[in-house]
Amino acid sequence: MSNNPDIKPGQSVELLKELHILTSDGRLNQDSRRKLKQVYHLYQFIEPLLLAVQQIHADISLVDHGAGKSYLGFILYDLFFKKLHDKSRIYGIETRDELVKKSQELAQRLKFSGMTFLNLSVAESTDSTQLPETVDVVTALHACNTATDDAIRFALQKQAKFIVLVPCCQAEVASILKANKGKALGRDNLTELWRHPIHTREFGSHVTNVLRCLQLEAHGYQVTATELVGWEHSMKNELIIASYKGLPTRGPSKRLQEVMRELGLEEMRERFFTPRLATELVSQK
Repeated sequence: MSNNPDIKPGQSVELLKELHILTSDGRLNQDSRRKLKQVYHLYQFIEPLLLAVQQIHADISLVDHGAGKSYLGFILYDLFFKKLHDKSRIYGIETRDELVKKSQELAQRLKFSGMTFLNLSVAESTDSTQLPETVDVVTALHACNTATDDAIRFALQKQAKFIVLVPCCQAEVASILKANKGKALGRDNLTELWRHPIHTREFGSHVTNVLRCLQLEAHGYQVTATELVGWEHSMKNELIIASYKGLPTRGPSKRLQEVMRELGLEEMRERFFTPRLATELVSQK
């Protein structure tokens, strides 16, 4: 326990020291305070989702993609999961083996028995037998570029009830807009939205997240896009939360297709259209 107002009640000070968020004498520097604020703010969004799952069944499964040093996973476990049924589990997915090993060792030291860390890419994890066939919550905090899209595909395949994304480093759409800019200029005034390189980058990032939201809506999810924390803390700040509601999918599917066609992004169809969506669109014609 701690009297520090920056630390949530019930939070393990030992854990925060192990994560090097707190110094050995229990202090927070400015960078650590900013990092902790981001994770706590994200926790405020995730906690109600976990409580909603708890109303359905006692055992909760959460998969954290691009886990890195697993700040989010450890803090989620410390504040919520360690009080749950023994079969509830957090899975941290990370490609850097040294970080996976460090997280495994820390979980053992702290007796966080409901945490599993796997040295896999997001794409590999989709077919891995080390993960359950269905999961309740999928998170991806600053998973770079297409790793966020892999996390979405993972969540859709695992029939996740909730998906929480903070995208990062989105370059692929911008590169296609740039490649097609020459033939589009003069043909369509809307190309002015991304004519200059800085606008190409920012517009490409924005469009990527718009397409992700439409993709999720096309699978029956209710989607909210908002900011995680104030922009002074992080420029990678967009938060996308999707809750499965079984909503009508035809409208979002058509809008997704039309936006991609209007912007000349048809070559990315496989990235945003799962086989199910492609089949549904054909049947709707």
